[in-house]
Amino acid sequence: MSHAVEQKVQIVNEIAGKLRESKSTVVVDYRGLSVAEVTELRKQLREAGIDFKVYKNSLTRRAAEQVELAGLNDALTGPNAIAFSNEDVVAPAKILNDFAKKHEALEIKAGVIEGNIATLEEVKALADLPSREGLLSMLLSVLQAPIRNLALVTKAVAEQKEEQGA
Repeated sequence: MSHAVEQKVQIVNEIAGKLRESKSTVVVDYRGLSVAEVTELRKQLREAGIDFKVYKNSLTRRAAEQVELAGLNDALTGPNAIAFSNEDVVAPAKILNDFAKKHEALEIKAGVIEGNIATLEEVKALADLPSREGLLSMLLSVLQAPIRNLALVTKAVAEQKEEQGA
């Protein structure tokens, strides 16, 4: 095998591995963004632990077929960049959606959420969800409510008994 073909096979395997391992993947069209804007976007994604890369569409298509995500191929036209997140499902969609609101040149095309192809609408719906920390704090407050109510009732009963005894 020639060196060029070996490199392409290696890149296809790299993309396939990222598609397989990532909890959330978002494909965007970045045409029209300035270098400074792309650098700012990359910085925001890197801080969130998200890998953001540009791959050739032909190699990405092969990788998508390799991991049985051929439906993603419809979105792989024109210049694309792909955000891969191995930890947080919501973060790439949220960051890219917020960035797209400020910079109209960035267009979210599609995504893969936990191994399932997601449409633009599904990616945007995911972006509207609270972050993992936000969801955990909501859960914690829901779990604390019965205990807090019990404590208040117990305190009220104790105060009432004190008043009756005095």
